[in-house]
Amino acid sequence: MPTDPQRAVVSGFLTSRRARLTPRDVGLPDLGEDRRVPGLRRQEVAALAGVSPDYYTRLERGRIRGASDSVLNALARALRLDDVERAYLFALAHGGQDTPEPRDPAPSLRAVLAHVAAPALATTAAQDIIGANLLGRALYDAVYREYPGQTPNLARFAFTGAAAPEFYGGRRDRAQMIIAAMLRMESARHPADPALAAVVAELTEDSEDFRTAWERHDVHEHRSGTKTYHHPAVGDLPLTYDVLTLPGVPGTGVTVYGPQAGTDAQERLAALADWARAQDFATTGRFPSLADVVGSQLVPPAADVP
Repeated sequence: MPTDPQRAVVSGFLTSRRARLTPRDVGLPDLGEDRRVPGLRRQEVAALAGVSPDYYTRLERGRIRGASDSVLNALARALRLDDVERAYLFALAHGGQDTPEPRDPAPSLRAVLAHVAAPALATTAAQDIIGANLLGRALYDAVYREYPGQTPNLARFAFTGAAAPEFYGGRRDRAQMIIAAMLRMESARHPADPALAAVVAELTEDSEDFRTAWERHDVHEHRSGTKTYHHPAVGDLPLTYDVLTLPGVPGTGVTVYGPQAGTDAQERLAALADWARAQDFATTGRFPSLADVVGSQLVPPAADVP
């Protein structure tokens, strides 16, 4: 077993992807023989990738640095990796991206959110909420209230937040798996990000659910889809979402939500806007103007929450 932490990550990922495949999945004859472990054998993966068994064994033991792109692509095909898993494999092999000099992303975020008449939220690779418009702030009120005076963090909230079970409804387990998989992906892309490493270390120490999800070695990249959140003022909110990235601000994404078709989410979002108008956080002067449902400024992430 590899002792270097990064080699252990590579080994765990490749082993887990190999274990989920059967000979039938990859077009090999299934002879019905008993296998000591689930999934493909190393020599079968090596044959599918066109490399020697000894070389594949080296790769699976974590010695992936220096592997050529052609070998990585062949390995991705052999293991039936999807595009996100393939990108993760390449990030592990190439060492990820350099951590940029920190800068204030607020001007870029304001430009993105200036005319968004829907809930919108900006988050970092570590899942810190660094900005929101008014409806986004209202949608994630439970997360803000969990961390008064601090930067709210979606990963901490999902795994250790007292209000998380209500917020996610019956879907908290699914949310935890996705968030852990997102942190895995970002950890490969930004291995020198101290905030990201700190969140992973903290949750590894504090949450058994996180340890279980982390050891699955799943990876995920938020792009678009559907979610349902529960808000105590308006009930369940079935929403679509799309994630936008900001050039020059690696790891930062802006998630914009909309109502799911065929639901009453549009009416519930209008009710959420009415609720937001009545809250103290919307009248402190530190938040967007209420002339419109959504203003052109950001809600400060660490604003005092009543």
